[in-house]
Amino acid sequence: MPTDACQWFYECKGCGLLLKPKAGDCCVYCSYGTVPCPPIQQGSSCCRAD
Repeated sequence: MPTDACQWFYECKGCGLLLKPKAGDCCVYCSYGTVPCPPIQQGSSCCRAD
């Protein structure tokens, strides 16, 4: 995963469900992953939106 961008949506390859970040999270990795996304790990306030 890039260290300067986040993934806002992820489609589960098993069931086809479209995952979105939970309220207050910047990306699906922060909501559903075992560790936060790289920008959060590096101390950034959140992911950039471009």
